[in-house]
Amino acid sequence: MHVLLVASAFNSLTQRVHAELRDHGHSVAVELALPGTDLAESVRRHHPDLVLAPMLKTALPREVWSAYTCLVVHPGPVGDRGPSSLDRAVTEGRTRWGVTVLQADEEMDAGDVWATADCALPPVGKSDAYRGEVSDAALAAVLLAVERFASGTHVPAPQGAATARPYLRQPERRIDWEHDTTDAVVRALRAADSRPGVLDDLLGGQWFLHGGHPEDTLRGTPGRLLATRAGAVCRATRDGAVWIPELRARRAAGEPAPVKLPAVLALGDRLPALPEVPAPPDGPPGTRTWTDIRYREQGGAGFLTFSFPGGAMSTGHCRRLLAAYREACSRPTSVLVLGGTRDFFSNGIHLGVIEASADPAAESWANINAMDDLVEAVLTTTDRLVVAAVAGNAAAGGALLALAADEVWCRSGAVLNPHYRLMGLYGSEYWTYTLPRRTGTGVAERLMADALPIGSAAARRLGLADRTLDRGPQEFADETARLAVRLAASPATQSAIARKKARRDRDEAATPLAAYREAELARMRAVFDDPAAPYHALRRAFARKEPADRTPPHLARPVPGRQTAPLPARRPPVTGPAPSDRAPGPRPC
Repeated sequence: MHVLLVASAFNSLTQRVHAELRDHGHSVAVELALPGTDLAESVRRHHPDLVLAPMLKTALPREVWSAYTCLVVHPGPVGDRGPSSLDRAVTEGRTRWGVTVLQADEEMDAGDVWATADCALPPVGKSDAYRGEVSDAALAAVLLAVERFASGTHVPAPQGAATARPYLRQPERRIDWEHDTTDAVVRALRAADSRPGVLDDLLGGQWFLHGGHPEDTLRGTPGRLLATRAGAVCRATRDGAVWIPELRARRAAGEPAPVKLPAVLALGDRLPALPEVPAPPDGPPGTRTWTDIRYREQGGAGFLTFSFPGGAMSTGHCRRLLAAYREACSRPTSVLVLGGTRDFFSNGIHLGVIEASADPAAESWANINAMDDLVEAVLTTTDRLVVAAVAGNAAAGGALLALAADEVWCRSGAVLNPHYRLMGLYGSEYWTYTLPRRTGTGVAERLMADALPIGSAAARRLGLADRTLDRGPQEFADETARLAVRLAASPATQSAIARKKARRDRDEAATPLAAYREAELARMRAVFDDPAAPYHALRRAFARKEPADRTPPHLARPVPGRQTAPLPARRPPVTGPAPSDRAPGPRPC
């Protein structure tokens, strides 16, 4: 079928639906539902068999849903209605949630039900759960709904009784630092972690607080800042304290939208002298204190985990992770696993920090060199196997960081975007070496030019991933650890390390890594130093959340499904067995 995706933005769920529908053989195109555009005319131009809305903030016009079957993905169980469903679920501490695929109708979220799927709702941020458990449930429900529509025989069921709840506004989100418990504060912060944040007064200014993590031991006067750690600030609550990684200043009249930044950077000179409290070594079970980089060992494997808000890695993030990587490489392990336990792997350079800097061109240059230093360290590690554990989405330089590893183990729900051109950049991170060696030159060039999301199944087929783990977000880390320990204990691992070193020596003799880096960075430097280059406007629009004024042409163009126009697969040899490990996913109904 030809499926038209109508969405308010090409967000993570829309990207995953796009990728997986293509993998299931459907042709797919996208139209963004933007103010001032004639959506009905845009839909008619596509002549779709089905209209599917994975993420929609406004109701579809009557001219669309009366002429085409339109299915809408609602991030809530049957009977739940309203624009803040997931926000409220996290605020209320729900442990189970669901997704409903319903038919668009006169009243928003009130149409007949085509499919549902339930899911766990772990104690994590709203956006983390949305990209994880909720996304898994949504895909299960979407694929079932599309299958039912294609059958031509399914009759959707009416919803019955429903509860419509309004948008969760800032007065309801507000934190009372004198009286709210740590758990209540954390839930409020997590329910607004990416957007919209929690509006609060701090150090004489008004800020949106983004993200929240409980602290185990620090205590102080409720509402006071106690310490800093890795760019975050620790703030006292009534019965404890929380770590807040990011802040965004409230927009002043007539000023551009402020950028979300690491909290310490955002506060700048307002921040009083506070102790920088490093994270303690791995504590006993139940330790909750926050840090963005951790290291542990199990069996003969080391695990360097990192988790940066939004997957963005500033110059400082890259340098701290590189220092931790070098320390991990000093340990007596034969396998080193690199990646987070869930959610984003990495999305490359930190466009927000760059945009907010006094000299964006200079900061762009510093950031890309810091990313290159990190990728180079991974590529030149020849005394152990390095595994990239891709628990969640990875894009641009973050995807190429993963490809620098010897093996890429991808969670089945992850989406890769190994391209740069949508930000007006040529790219670096040694992509001209690592991407062709995995996919072949032709496929690498096509992936860069198409700039489309790649699902985990396609990633493995194309050689971007060596193993797919069909596990939920909460199970991925444990399964990765089990497999890494097994790989470290395998008698074949030492010979695999020797083969790896020999290949690196051959490749270096043919074309030194420095040559790839020099050529890539020359292209990047030319863009950074050109004030008229599109990169600067594109970066500004991204960092300041400026709305799009049209659907990008590469999304509006129909993309054939896999069966009708497959990309050629070229998978390199891997260092160990790479079956697709399967486990039951969400149960649609």
